[in-house]
Amino acid sequence: MLETTPALSIVIPCYNEANRLPRTLKYTIAFLSQRGAPSEIIVVSDGSKDDTAIAAEQILSGLPSHIAHSVIEYTPNRGKGEAVRVGMLAARGERVLFMDADYAVPLEDLARAEALLSTGISIAIGSRATEATEIVQSQSFIRERFAKLFGLIQRTYLGLKIQDTQCGFKLFTQAAAHDIFSETKLTSVIFDGEVLWLARRMGYSVAEFPVEWTHDQDTRISYTPLRALAVLGDMIRIPLLHSKTKFVKSTK
Repeated sequence: MLETTPALSIVIPCYNEANRLPRTLKYTIAFLSQRGAPSEIIVVSDGSKDDTAIAAEQILSGLPSHIAHSVIEYTPNRGKGEAVRVGMLAARGERVLFMDADYAVPLEDLARAEALLSTGISIAIGSRATEATEIVQSQSFIRERFAKLFGLIQRTYLGLKIQDTQCGFKLFTQAAAHDIFSETKLTSVIFDGEVLWLARRMGYSVAEFPVEWTHDQDTRISYTPLRALAVLGDMIRIPLLHSKTKFVKSTK
């Protein structure tokens, strides 16, 4: 473990990612090596049934001295929301990024997020809906329709004035990460909506930034009518889940 506080922590939630994760970790290590600042990589294996944790340890062994790492594994599978929560609360960095294991967004786009945090923004979220966003490989028609539907509900029902809540590339200040993920309750794929709803209730500022995004057809998250209904139910429950939460307003 680094003796100094990392400038950046990168959290990567995983479920059965033994095949895709090594590539993502190699890119991540190369990126952090070039930066040279104290950093850490946290891999969370969410009840994987393959060798995700072993693959992670093999790649992460022998890192440069300025890069720390940890591999967290638990069973059974609890959902992406839980994996992200566990990783974000374990992170020690001054800034904390969570990104998907398929490397859908290149780490070079992190510069846009860091620029926003440097202006005083607390949370910078990648967006596939801005004019400057570059979509290299699109999602399927069905996934895009579900995404638009969920986005509409989140904007109208949850009051989130955000174009794209679901892109898996989000940077937080340490304070925002700790305060928000200490209160999250959803473990499903719609956890992003809860995170951003909590950010608004806590007074943390949020800004979107454009990304280069490539959809991987080998996704771990599939949508069926039943799954869509379950996700919709989770979304509707967000305010109810926090009916007794005592919100401490951020001054940032």
